[in-house]
Amino acid sequence: MRWQVLAGIARVESDHAAGHLVGAGGDIDPIITGPRLDGSGAGGNTTAIRDTDGGRWDNDSEFDRAVGPFQFLPETFRAYGKDGNKDGQISPHNADDAAVAAAVYLCGDGRNLTDREQLRAAIHTYNLSWAYVDDVMSGIDRYDALGTAPAVPSGNIGAVIQAALTQQGIPYSWGGGGPEGPSTGICCSPGGQDGGTVVGFDCSGLTQYAFARAGIMLPRTAAAQAGSGRRIPASAGYGALRPGDLVFYGYSPTSDSTIHHVGIYLGDGKMINAPRPGKQVRIDPVTAMPDYAGGARLL
Repeated sequence: MRWQVLAGIARVESDHAAGHLVGAGGDIDPIITGPRLDGSGAGGNTTAIRDTDGGRWDNDSEFDRAVGPFQFLPETFRAYGKDGNKDGQISPHNADDAAVAAAVYLCGDGRNLTDREQLRAAIHTYNLSWAYVDDVMSGIDRYDALGTAPAVPSGNIGAVIQAALTQQGIPYSWGGGGPEGPSTGICCSPGGQDGGTVVGFDCSGLTQYAFARAGIMLPRTAAAQAGSGRRIPASAGYGALRPGDLVFYGYSPTSDSTIHHVGIYLGDGKMINAPRPGKQVRIDPVTAMPDYAGGARLL
């Protein structure tokens, strides 16, 4: 068990208790409860689950609700709950207690969570949906990549990578950035971000800036950048990428016109990436996005 696994679960279940206060001792206020599991279809539930805790944790004495940042059913938490913060109380509404309970549940009877297939199987027992498993695993991969990067090569490839890495933490700005560095962007992203109010980079603005450090002027959009250098088809797999390559994502892996995102490959399955509005330039696994469309080698 490692923290990235628990973070992957908590991200999907409650977005890490977003919108709630987490006290120094781990108590969450207000408490987090899911939809009433009365079989009505709310929250995707179509099977009624009658109350098992007398309303103790979910404030509902007729039907159960999932509770806490890890969204345990009360009956499940009663079986696996632990006193994670050593205060003498066991509650699904305490982040420490809930995290330890999730660890115990996922580890099961001798599971080896360093084995990816066993980890996927463990997550599937948490929620019997392979789409859920894929979502959690995507988060785990992103947390695994946080703050770490392979060694930077020398020469122009190293100059490109180092330039991009120095921009970590710069905000995403829709239409922002370019060869000269971060800048305000334009309005508006599909999610509604007005880049004109944010100084930063979008994905192709970041790649323009990094490659300009090696004297290479890239086109402005990710789709246009796919026509630069030697194209690496998606069918060749991630293993065909080399540090300094552009990494593309598109709705159709064989049609450059559908490419909507680009990053710079760092090696070891990671890329430097300006992911989307509300986020910052960061290191991500190349698997962080589902629609890999190959790469391009300019150096």
